[in-house]
Amino acid sequence: MVAEHKPPRIKSAFEATSIQVPLERIRPLRPVSGKTRRSTKYAQIAASVAEVGLIEPPIVVRHPSEPDAYLLLDGHLRVEILRDRGAVDVLCLVATDDEAFTYNKRISRLAAVQEHRMILQAVDRNVPEERLARALNIDISTLRQKKRALQGICPEAVEILKDKPISLSVFSILRRMMPLRQMEAAEMMVGMNRYSKGYVQALLVATPEDQLVQDGKPKAPKALTREQVVLMERETARLDREIKVAEQSYGPDHLRMVLARTYLTKLVANARVERWLQQHQPEMLTEFRKLVDGQTAVA
Repeated sequence: MVAEHKPPRIKSAFEATSIQVPLERIRPLRPVSGKTRRSTKYAQIAASVAEVGLIEPPIVVRHPSEPDAYLLLDGHLRVEILRDRGAVDVLCLVATDDEAFTYNKRISRLAAVQEHRMILQAVDRNVPEERLARALNIDISTLRQKKRALQGICPEAVEILKDKPISLSVFSILRRMMPLRQMEAAEMMVGMNRYSKGYVQALLVATPEDQLVQDGKPKAPKALTREQVVLMERETARLDREIKVAEQSYGPDHLRMVLARTYLTKLVANARVERWLQQHQPEMLTEFRKLVDGQTAVA
């Protein structure tokens, strides 16, 4: 008789129930700097908390040596905002492993397309514009611009750019192109990893007139002739080819850089290693964080 094979039990990453934790018992893994407090992101989170409350609970883990104390793994800004507002406790998810489960390092800021869709969903649910603007820490006119952001943009271009860091002004430029050219421009932006208004404006200037919508012709600089625009388009294509060749030749170096950054990311994400470095080698920890965040090139 063959013994029945039971699959191994999967350990849950969190305790079964959330708990209300006094803020005085939560130990942050890093301080919130004055620069962060003055940032747009901090202001938006504070506005959202004030308007609709805390949507995503912070994540903590039980302190290994202090009874009834908790280490804060994720939600430093939310907890700091609650302290500023005079809150005494907060509902938390309790992790079962002592790892810095840093969601914010893994998730990019909300992309313009995603934000547009979120706003439309909120409007469909009859959320007043005034309340939605307060929650996003923007004025009504900006909110309405975000609502109209994708008007005139073809679905294929939207799909290409749905998770990219693009400003509203970029869509206003793409809107002046025909759908096929919008798709080409979107693919070039992704291929070059460039999403600035200036780059998209250059693509618009290099767009043939038959690929522009009516009255979509850009105002060329006074000193720029059509021949110069064509030359610029050829030079851009040549530069694209050279960049692709360079990417292939620098492949091994890039691979080593990715491996080094991946290792440092895992190292810094370990709460115990991070605490030890904070206590004994704070300068080294600062440099590691810069490398992980891409602020310093890896030699």
